[in-house]
Amino acid sequence: MKKIAVVYYSGTGNTEALADAVVEGVREAGASAAVISAGMFSADMLDSFDAFAFGCPAMGSEGLEDEVFEPMFDSLLEHLGGRKVGLFGSYGWGDGEWMSQWKETTMQSGAVLVSEPVIALDTPDQEARGKAKALGSALAR
Repeated sequence: MKKIAVVYYSGTGNTEALADAVVEGVREAGASAAVISAGMFSADMLDSFDAFAFGCPAMGSEGLEDEVFEPMFDSLLEHLGGRKVGLFGSYGWGDGEWMSQWKETTMQSGAVLVSEPVIALDTPDQEARGKAKALGSALAR
């Protein structure tokens, strides 16, 4: 059985709601999901999983949360080459530019994105939750 890490930071619960949908998709596809707070994940854990879903909301002027999530993610970049990854997050303003930048950084690391990133404006609606669930399913394949 494949083991998927769902690693995220959520300040308001919106990104957490997307994480829950990712987990649902992973489990429905027959894999196991480990839900891990961004502050508890490190590069030495990467080999314990088959794929990874990373979730972070846009903060400040459309950037990754910079106290917990961004330092953790930056420490992983040199180790993501060839690994299956999915990205998700929420935002409350702007146009989602943070996700475009995050996607580009992740791709430059050599990670294999299993689908387009999933974003939600504020509270995830049915469509965003469905895309997050599909992301989980794609990671489990």
